[in-house]
Amino acid sequence: MRKLFAITLLFSSIIGAPLAQAELPKGYEMVLQTENFPPFNMADGGKNFAREENIEGISATTVREMFKRADIPYSMTLRFPWDRIYQSTLDLPNHGLFSTSMTDARRPLFKWVGPIAQYESVLLSAPGSSLKLTSLEQAKGYTIGAYKSSAVSQRVEAQGLTPVNSLRDQENLQKLLTGKIDLWATSDPVWRYYAKQEGVAGLNTVLVFNSAPLYLALHLDTPDEVVTRLQKALDEMKTEGYGTCTKHPELC
Repeated sequence: MRKLFAITLLFSSIIGAPLAQAELPKGYEMVLQTENFPPFNMADGGKNFAREENIEGISATTVREMFKRADIPYSMTLRFPWDRIYQSTLDLPNHGLFSTSMTDARRPLFKWVGPIAQYESVLLSAPGSSLKLTSLEQAKGYTIGAYKSSAVSQRVEAQGLTPVNSLRDQENLQKLLTGKIDLWATSDPVWRYYAKQEGVAGLNTVLVFNSAPLYLALHLDTPDEVVTRLQKALDEMKTEGYGTCTKHPELC
């Protein structure tokens, strides 16, 4: 009877024990890339290149904590332009990109972890304007400025409109103020950061045409164990307030 009890106890302890994490390839390290997209990710001092601790922002903080909890080594670099880091994440194993939205076109191109944040796509007009629209279709006939290759620009183009794309989204603020464009297609709260930085008030929200989560996009060859660990860490962090106004008041 004692022998049977001991065997039963041993079997129960094995069943109840937590499963060990799968091993990652020896020397594995994720190469993370991002861009200036405040307040989510940005270089200290607004530069177009930064590494590691010189990268700030809500998403940068969240991603660092995710990798720490998941026990996955990584490096983090902020580069310019967006096209470059997007393409290298598509092409190079062990590469990741944040913060980016999961559009229908992008969905099959990466493995995804998230959401790590949320944003809205908006059309803005200059101070003093009272223009209001109910759809992007009504924006035909207006000159629209947008950020080249961004999800916002792609959504505008998908509606048959042709935005005037800039290499930096903040350039559109000055274009709007000087009348070079009629409307600025951008992200909220990103535009609020740029407006505050430039001391500009009174921009008018003409239309909110999309609300979308932001993700960490990973190269398709990324081991599933990496994706699983990161998502588990993020889910845990969300219960602690990450990604909310309580922990990140600059979002709201």
